[in-house]
Amino acid sequence: MIKSLHARQHQLAQQERQVEWLSNGIFKENKLSTFQHKLEQSGQFPLRSGAIEIFQINIGYMCNQVCKHCHVDAGPDRKEIMTRETMQQCLDVMEHAKIKTLDITGGAPEMNPDFRWLVSEAHKRGVKEIIVRSNLTIFSANPKFNDLPEFFKQHGVRVCSSLPFYNADKTDRQRGEGVFTDSIKGLQMLNAVGYGKEGSGLILDLVYNPTGAFLPGDQKALERDFKKELKNHFNIDFNQLFTITNIPISRFLDFLIESGNYEGYMEKLVNAFNPAAVAVVMCKNTISIDWQGNMYDCDFNQMLGLKVEKKAGQHIRDFSLASLQNREIVINQHCFACTAGAGSSCQGATV
Repeated sequence: MIKSLHARQHQLAQQERQVEWLSNGIFKENKLSTFQHKLEQSGQFPLRSGAIEIFQINIGYMCNQVCKHCHVDAGPDRKEIMTRETMQQCLDVMEHAKIKTLDITGGAPEMNPDFRWLVSEAHKRGVKEIIVRSNLTIFSANPKFNDLPEFFKQHGVRVCSSLPFYNADKTDRQRGEGVFTDSIKGLQMLNAVGYGKEGSGLILDLVYNPTGAFLPGDQKALERDFKKELKNHFNIDFNQLFTITNIPISRFLDFLIESGNYEGYMEKLVNAFNPAAVAVVMCKNTISIDWQGNMYDCDFNQMLGLKVEKKAGQHIRDFSLASLQNREIVINQHCFACTAGAGSSCQGATV
C-alpha cells in the first residue's frame, strides 16, 4: 500500500511538472505562439467536441516493455489496473449511449486479468468495432498469451500494433533489445490465423512513431516501404500503416528536455501547425477513460491529469451524453503534435 501511494505521488508530481513545462517555458517568454493563440488566429477557438463515436479505455499502465517514447510511462512495475466493475460501467454507458467503437489500450492491455472478459462481453453486447492496441511481443512473452491471436479472431478484434521500423536497429533502439525479433514473431502468429490477409476480414494495422525529435514522413510512402520490406524479408502481410507524431509528454518530454531538443522540437510542431488538421483531431469524437474511470478528452490529456471540463462530468459514473457533446476541449501546447503537418491521431495522419 505504501509503495502504491508513493508511486501515485510520483505520478502526480510528474504530471504537475510536465504541465508546468508545457504551459510556461518558451511559450511564456513569447518565443512561440501558444496552441490557443493558433486556434484563435484560425477562428477555431474554443475547440469543441462533436458526437462521441469512440470509447478509448486505458485498462492499465502495466506493460512487458519499457519504450523510450512511451507517453503512458508504462512498464512492468506499474500497478494501475482497471477493475471489472469499472469495465462494466464503461460497457453499460456504451450500450445506453449507442457508442459502437471500443478502443482498448494500455500499457499492454492484455496484461489486465479481466482483459479477455472485457473483449468477450463487448463482443456479446454487439459492439460494432473492438480495437486492441497491442505491442506484439506480448504473444510470446508468456505461454498464457500464446493463444491471443486465435482469441482475437474469435471475437472479431481489430488489432493495431506498434512497430517503429522494419529493421531491428531502429526498433530496438526505441523499444529495447530483442523487441524487433519478438514483434516479427507476433506478426507471423497473427498472419497464421488470417490477420492482415486479403479477404479474411481480420484487420491488422501497424503504427509508426519516429525514433527521434522529428515529425513522421509521408504515411502512404512509409506504408509502401513497410509492406515491401516485411513481405520480402519475413513474408508478413498487414492492412494499413498509421503514422503518429510523438507527443511531448511523459518519457518523450523528459527525453526532449534532458537531450536539449525540447525547444527545437516544439518549434517544429508550432511551425508545422495545420488549421485543416484541427477540424479532425481525435478529441472531437473520442472520450478517453483511465483505469479508475476518470474521463479525458484524449489519452494524452489523461497522462497529464487534464480531465474533461468539470461541468461535463469527470467520471464514467457521471456520464451524460448531452453534457459531453459540444464540450470545450481542454488544451495545452502538446496539442500541437496532433495538428502538425498531415495531422496525427490514433488512426494515423488525418489530412
